[in-house]
Amino acid sequence: MPWPRVGDDPVLEMIVREEIRQNSTLQLIASENFASPAVMAATGSVLTNKYSEGYPYKRYYGGNMVIDEIEDEARQRVCALFGADHANVQPHAGAIANMAVYQAVLEPGDTVLGMSLDHGGHLTHGSPVNFSGRQYRFVSYGVTASDERIDFEDMAAKAHAENPKLIVAGATAYPRLIDPVPLREIADEVGALLMFDAAHIAGLIAGGVHPNPVGFADIVTFTTHKTLRGPRGGCVLSSEQYGAAIDKAMFPGIQGGPLENAIGAKAIAFAEASTPEFRDYAASIIANSAALAKALAGHGFRLVSGGTDNHLLLIDLRTFDPDLTGKEAQAVLDAAGISLNKNTIPDDPRSPFVTSGIRVGTPAVSTQGMGPDEMTAIAELIARTLRGRDDASVVNAVRADVAELCSRFRPYPDLGV
Repeated sequence: MPWPRVGDDPVLEMIVREEIRQNSTLQLIASENFASPAVMAATGSVLTNKYSEGYPYKRYYGGNMVIDEIEDEARQRVCALFGADHANVQPHAGAIANMAVYQAVLEPGDTVLGMSLDHGGHLTHGSPVNFSGRQYRFVSYGVTASDERIDFEDMAAKAHAENPKLIVAGATAYPRLIDPVPLREIADEVGALLMFDAAHIAGLIAGGVHPNPVGFADIVTFTTHKTLRGPRGGCVLSSEQYGAAIDKAMFPGIQGGPLENAIGAKAIAFAEASTPEFRDYAASIIANSAALAKALAGHGFRLVSGGTDNHLLLIDLRTFDPDLTGKEAQAVLDAAGISLNKNTIPDDPRSPFVTSGIRVGTPAVSTQGMGPDEMTAIAELIARTLRGRDDASVVNAVRADVAELCSRFRPYPDLGV
């Protein structure tokens, strides 16, 4: 049958509108980035047509000669990038990567030590509403009340008291470096396995601006679409000792056919992340975060932990305005063309659906080529919006200023307006 004519579906018009939004507004969500044209081309390629259940050279379907080469190349590239022995590049998402690890090394009901969600951890680190908290006995650690950094003493005490089979490191809203050395020491003291969820910081690790947990952790999981700047998806790295069990847990344990279009795009992203230019990019993320933190503090915002060492800032809004919630801030900033997300702060008195904080990230604006001067301007735009949040004319004026700024740093100049 003939193909439908391009442009017949209203969804295509919606995609154009999203292209315009990404080109003309500020993307400050710490878990988002802009993928390269090469990554997007692979994601939308004919690789999406192929079923390839199994692994390279061990498939359940025929016709996978080229697919096998692509997936094998992705595995080799990511192992070289991070210095790992074994890689599984099939997870559709970071949560799936974590699920596969748990299924590979745990039994239901096993004790696991993970970072508390309200102190910066992830849903898959033991939240009671998530499969992780429902299937396994998670014990939470968090940050100190004094400096809001990971409380390694408390972690060690809980590890000795609870005797976990697995310790899970990593976070989604923690603005500081996570040193793998004390994590390894605690795991060894109690005979636990160590998994490092590097979803947020994989690109910073690849770029040499964050310590590499490979070699310290038994298993490392991450997503490919955040600081690594690849397609949406996940990955698991491990020593050879755990490779076969993780592969079996992924397929046939959890997933069916892998998304080979995403795997091809992952291979491209791994190659991009191995270049000197990517190391410069990773350094720019850190520099921009520091500049944005300094500028926001100057406007009266309190930075959780006093600052940032990585790609994100966690902002306590109460010093700026005690009545302002993260939910309200997110909504009005969206109206002003500034996308970020509400976020709980440690020991937040408000609910996770309201919050006293916001999370701000610099991966996307760094990809656009913005620098410290632009971070100073962005901080002023955020403060101006929140101060004038009840005045539509103020919000509209900020949106116009945002559009002018973004017009000089369009990520996709050939798309949208």
